[in-house]
Amino acid sequence: MKLYNTSSRKIEEFIPANPNEVKIYTCGPTVYSFAHIGNFTAYTYWDLLIRTLRLNGFREKRVLNITDVGHLTSDADDGDDKMEKGAKRDGKTVWEVAQMYMDDFMENFRKLGLIEPYAVCRATDYIEADIKIVEALDKAGFLYDTTDGLYFDTSKFPKYAEFARLDLENLRAGARVEFSDEKRNPSDFAVWKWIRDGEDHAMKWEFRGRMGYPGWHLECSTIIHEKLGEPIDIHCGGIDHIPIHHTNEIAQTEGAFGVQMSRFWLHNNFITVEGQKISKSLGNVYYLSDLSERGFSPADYKMWLYQGHYQAERDFSFEQLAAAHARLMNYRNFAALRWQGVEKSDFATEKAEMLECLNSNLNSAGAFAVLDGAVKSGLAPSDDFLKFIDDAFGLSVGDSTPDISDDLKEKIAARTDAKAEKDYAKADALRDEIADAGFELLDGASGVKWQYKN
Repeated sequence: MKLYNTSSRKIEEFIPANPNEVKIYTCGPTVYSFAHIGNFTAYTYWDLLIRTLRLNGFREKRVLNITDVGHLTSDADDGDDKMEKGAKRDGKTVWEVAQMYMDDFMENFRKLGLIEPYAVCRATDYIEADIKIVEALDKAGFLYDTTDGLYFDTSKFPKYAEFARLDLENLRAGARVEFSDEKRNPSDFAVWKWIRDGEDHAMKWEFRGRMGYPGWHLECSTIIHEKLGEPIDIHCGGIDHIPIHHTNEIAQTEGAFGVQMSRFWLHNNFITVEGQKISKSLGNVYYLSDLSERGFSPADYKMWLYQGHYQAERDFSFEQLAAAHARLMNYRNFAALRWQGVEKSDFATEKAEMLECLNSNLNSAGAFAVLDGAVKSGLAPSDDFLKFIDDAFGLSVGDSTPDISDDLKEKIAARTDAKAEKDYAKADALRDEIADAGFELLDGASGVKWQYKN
């Protein structure tokens, strides 16, 4: 199995330290608003990673964090707190907002058929552990105090620029963070924020006799240390996390514990909608519920994503979603052949080729191309092959294919008799009844076959 490692900028063979416990961490959502389809891109792709690991006989121990505190509207250290912003907008407390949007996120997570992690960890449950890391960093000489908070001095961490290939010499002050006279370097970042006079902040904890809260980047270092231990095998996230969030995580973890944080780093690209960045101001924010209202399922969206690659930018449109739906229906009709007396095949060659594609940096599009060939063979899939498809993609291709009812079978037979008797009016009427039940008929030399309506 080979994966693109952001750290080395190369595709490398993935060999876990322990195949029975592949340690994986996935950067999770900030729960201050409903998650749209773009937000679910990462989690859907990482589900493919988990499934591919399992197909190779590995067993994962995966942790997903929930950011419910300390993430400012800027990915740096300025702006309004997103949780406070959500609370003011919704007329709720920050705690109520966090619970509401976390519940909605997990509900949609399950609707997409994503494998649930070993642990889902809320940042607010790890404040004491955060403070221990802050103390360790301070003891190691990485921190300095300002009126705004405790900051990590990136000049004291020689490897700081390596992961993101940053040009610190030419980094313009204020390009990444709001520069101030108290900050020693423009790339320095807060590990703990102080609440200053006049600030209204609902989530706060006492540390060194003052009230404050953790910097956004700290929770990931803390949760990984507490739940998985370093080094982990794979750290996942979006490409936007590379230059700031993940760079800062590495500095914190390696500064505090002196060990490598993660052996592999995987980053997904983003989706646009009809060529534009997803934005409420543009009116192109869609949720899974919006897709449902247009007749599409979460599986259709998952199918659309897997037709591309996790490292490629994808442009979403409802026309493309309709095409993905049609392709998924072809797979389900392929599965339905096994109910109709069609000769079966275990498609051993295709199965091996599909796994080879997935093992080549999660090439799901290539795997689907192989599956398309199996569909065109005219043979029915064995139960074993269908299980492989569902294990690989979680699209319920086989699981969702029930036998057609006895009543519909009788109607199909009656339609065949009516056509033989040239009673076309009756035949058409029966065909319409069958169509209303969600099936369409295909007449061929070997007899009539039924399939699900697209």
